[in-house]
Amino acid sequence: MEQSPGSASRGADAVSTGPDPVRTGVTGTSLAPSPNTVPNGSGGPSRAIRGVGNTTSGPDHRDAPGSFAELMDDSGKRRDLRRMKIVATAFLAGATVVYLLCCWIGSRGAGGNWVGYVRAASEAGMVGALADWFAVTALFRHPLGLPIPHTAIIRKKKDQLGESLGNFVRTNFLSPETVVEKVNSAQISLRVGRWMADPAHAARVSEESATILRAAIDGLRDEDVEQIIDQTIVKRIADPQWGPPIGRVLAELLAENRQAPLLDLLAERAHQWALGSQETLDRIVATESPSWAPKFVNDMLAERVYRELVEFTWKIRSQPDHEVRLAANRFLEQFADDLQHDEAMIAKAERIKAEIMGREEITGMAQATWRAAKRLILESADDPNSTLRRKVTENVQQLGQRLAGEQGMREKVDGWLERGVRYLVSNYGSEIATLISDTVARWDAEEASRKIELQAGRDLQFIRINGTVVGSLAGLVIYAVSHLLFPGWSG
Repeated sequence: MEQSPGSASRGADAVSTGPDPVRTGVTGTSLAPSPNTVPNGSGGPSRAIRGVGNTTSGPDHRDAPGSFAELMDDSGKRRDLRRMKIVATAFLAGATVVYLLCCWIGSRGAGGNWVGYVRAASEAGMVGALADWFAVTALFRHPLGLPIPHTAIIRKKKDQLGESLGNFVRTNFLSPETVVEKVNSAQISLRVGRWMADPAHAARVSEESATILRAAIDGLRDEDVEQIIDQTIVKRIADPQWGPPIGRVLAELLAENRQAPLLDLLAERAHQWALGSQETLDRIVATESPSWAPKFVNDMLAERVYRELVEFTWKIRSQPDHEVRLAANRFLEQFADDLQHDEAMIAKAERIKAEIMGREEITGMAQATWRAAKRLILESADDPNSTLRRKVTENVQQLGQRLAGEQGMREKVDGWLERGVRYLVSNYGSEIATLISDTVARWDAEEASRKIELQAGRDLQFIRINGTVVGSLAGLVIYAVSHLLFPGWSG
């Protein structure tokens, strides 16, 4: 007799906790009905045998465990599953934070070329993490509770998936020739190029990008970003000793004779000052000489000092091997050596560092930097005429024009798509189809869905983690190859 949806659900719940389930021998997952259940013959949940886990009368035994050991085992696995879900989500959050930081650094024109590589890796990592999250979740339930078609597959499609889905995927999707033909006939690069070349569409991309950017910035806690800036920049400047690295840099500059221009500048300034020091010397001599000294003696003495001073500074200025210059070089060399090896000098440098890093301007640098950057980014995102928005629009439109107008570039993009699709389908298509046909045929609706998630869900979270890691590596490789093939490409 066919059951109502409510009674079928209750029967499934009774089945899910019945004693002595059949185990797989690998994970212990229950893949067959318990001895106390029989199939209902309609593809729905199994019906409980009367008198055993009765769903229509008597006490509710849906949550009754088969044994105390089984209850404890399930409890531990639930904890492990929750823990791994948190870990996998943390990978996604980490990739997101890195990506946003790289976007912020790039928007300021700082960081150098490495920012693009890290940004490409974190961006691809986010895509891989989100894609694998959806794939794992859709096996057991509707992602985010939304009734998206073809989700909650184990519960809803246990009878059909095993036989038809595997054959359908293998025949219609996993044939290399079929997939490549569809990709080529779609003319993806040309259509995308034409769409992007339209000024209205390019402006739309810029507008949507600004919306996403604003949402991302608004979603960040100022305290968290400031802490990251403080830990990654300010603390890294303050933690190491300053003396040895400064001494090494100074020693390298001296070895390359980089101090010579500075000494030339100082010698020139000293000589210029000496030339204009006549009145100063007259005043000093008149002030410091005895009161009984005649004026002409003071004038002669001041004149003599003036001539000697001018001649002395002239020699320093014009003679690269002058003793004063050599003494200055020896002083700098000794100073560089002391910064690296003299404990007293290193300690003095550390005291100076502590004074500098303790200044209010430095301690508040993280907060001031982030607040200024945030304000600049949000203002640029909101203003359609800002440099940021205009650059995004221009770059999108230029890329679209190149795709639409350059056959060679389209062929390259189409070639990348074809090779990637052919490789994926040829190497992994049959495995995917076999996995679908062999596994889904053994599913047992509600019980299988719950048990499989409990037994294998923890390991499935590694798919999300691997998706983040592999996606990051793939994004990094693609970005590097793109720079190699197109040196002027900005990413």
